[in-house]
Amino acid sequence: MKKLGFIGGGNMAEALMRGLVAGKIFKPADLIASDVDAKRRQMIKRKLKIEITADNRAVVRESRAILLAVKPQQIDEVLSDLATVFAPPAPGPASRGAKPPRPIAVKDRLFISIAAGITLARFTAALGAKARVVRVMPNAPAMVGQGMAALVRAPGASKADLAFATRLFSAVGDAVALDDEGLLDAVTALSGSGPAYVYLFVKALADAGVAEGLPAALAIRMALKTVRGAEENMRRSTMDAAELIRIVASPGGTTEAALRSFGESGFDAIVGRALQAAAQRSRELGRS
Repeated sequence: MKKLGFIGGGNMAEALMRGLVAGKIFKPADLIASDVDAKRRQMIKRKLKIEITADNRAVVRESRAILLAVKPQQIDEVLSDLATVFAPPAPGPASRGAKPPRPIAVKDRLFISIAAGITLARFTAALGAKARVVRVMPNAPAMVGQGMAALVRAPGASKADLAFATRLFSAVGDAVALDDEGLLDAVTALSGSGPAYVYLFVKALADAGVAEGLPAALAIRMALKTVRGAEENMRRSTMDAAELIRIVASPGGTTEAALRSFGESGFDAIVGRALQAAAQRSRELGRS
């Protein structure tokens, strides 16, 4: 038996595989992955030296825990296929001398999902009320070991299941367990989609620098370093954001002029509406 199987071998799944192996949490021999794309399967096998397959059901049969890394739009089809693994064998004449395969109970497997917006209820409806499911909202910086993930468990999953899943995502950043699944829509809007907001802000900052005469390469370099330095300073400081802003924004200075312009443009409201839109879309994905 493999310790962990992956259904879906996209960028996030690959980042987790790489982090788990690099962190020596698992050996390559402990992992198996499936993906619909043959080239993707071969790339994962070549880079990570883990077992690969085109059969999602084989991953379920051969793994104690299964991480579902498929798109939300594909989840119902995938779950319907996986549910057949737990169905009793069809009646019929047995082959002479052959033993029927030992049936797998759904409680014998742990399912960990990173499909955005897909509720625990969707999983238990497909797999059964006793299914052990942990729902996770990770984010893209996991691909560079700086991810942020939030996790919540279904009633059928134990605290040990949640701890196991938390350990997986801690291998590629930070991870926090939540008691309220309803908070995951807000998590999706803030940290799940949040990297794109940062990319947008950095691009806008660099573009504005170019408009003021800076070379493009220098503008993006300065914007990136400024964001990284500000993040590090804020993380280390005991002061809140308002106090840190006050320290930088000297009265009558350049920063104060820029902040005034942000305020006049409704910067806080723009960010608030963006998060509301993302959270609403997460809820819609869960209902669809």
